[in-house]
Amino acid sequence: MAVAAVAGAGVAFTYVATGGIRTHTPPADAQPAGHGGVLLNSEPPQQPTTATTTTTTTTTPPPQNQVLPFNAKLTSDDLPVKGGGVRSGACSGSLVAPEWVVTAGHCFRDVNDARISGKPPYTMKVVIGKLKDSDPGGHTAEVVDVRQSAVNDLAVVKISQPVNDITPLTLADEKPKVGLRMKFAGWGSLSATVISPSDHLKRGEFTVAKVGQYSMEASPVVPRTVENSPCPQDSGAPFFVSDDDKTGQLIAIVNTGPSCPQPGREIIARVDTVADWIRKQTDNTAR
Repeated sequence: MAVAAVAGAGVAFTYVATGGIRTHTPPADAQPAGHGGVLLNSEPPQQPTTATTTTTTTTTPPPQNQVLPFNAKLTSDDLPVKGGGVRSGACSGSLVAPEWVVTAGHCFRDVNDARISGKPPYTMKVVIGKLKDSDPGGHTAEVVDVRQSAVNDLAVVKISQPVNDITPLTLADEKPKVGLRMKFAGWGSLSATVISPSDHLKRGEFTVAKVGQYSMEASPVVPRTVENSPCPQDSGAPFFVSDDDKTGQLIAIVNTGPSCPQPGREIIARVDTVADWIRKQTDNTAR
C-alpha cells in the first residue's frame, strides 16, 4: 500500500482508512485528529531396563519474549471506505491489564472519520509480546470493545483473550515534568513513501519538552530516524519509563507529529490525566 506523501505519526491510520493525507499538527492542548527464550525442562530419555528402550518426549512451547513484552501491534485488513471496498491499516499500543490495551483513539474511526466506541465493525488483530513478526510465542487476539477518552486522543480496547503471563504497564498518576526521559516502542512504517507497519519493533528515547492540560510535546534525544521515532502507523505507541525493559510505567501515547523522519516534537496524549478513567474501564470486578 503506497501513498505519495507523509504527514505526522499520529495521522497514519487515517491515511489508510480514508485514503487522504492530513498535514495539520494540533497544539499540545488540542485533541489531535490524527499519528531470550525460556526452555522448559524436558524429561531425558529413560535408560533401558529390559530389551526394550522407552523414550519420553515433552513438547517445548515457543519461547516468550522477555524484552518490552507489553508492546502491542494492531492491524486490520478490512477497514471500510466510502464508496465501498476495504483498506488495511495499523496502529501500536501497550498492555495495561490482562484484557486491555491502550492505543490512540483515532485508530478506531468510521468512514466519516469520526471516532467510534463499542465493538468495531471490522476486524482488528492484536499481537502482544513479540519483537519481530517472525518470533515464536507472543499472544494474538482481536479487539472486541473500544472505549474512547473524552478529553484526549486515547482509547482503551478490550481483547478477546486475556494475557496472563505478561506484566502490564502501570499508569502514570502524576503530571510529567519537563526533562523527563521516556522510551518509545512502536510498529509503524519504516518508509516515508510506502506506508506499511514494520516487521519489527522500533525503539527510541525522548524527553518531555512541554506539558499541556491533556497532551504534551516530546523531543527526541538523538536525531530522528524511521527506526527510533514515531512514523505513520505508530499511533498509540507507548512513551514509558522502565528500569529493566520488562516492566514499566506508561506516561503517554503517540498522537501526531512532524513529517517522518523530519526534526520536530511529537504531540502525545498524557496518561496521568485519564488514569482513573482507564482503571475504571479495565476493572472487571466492578462489572
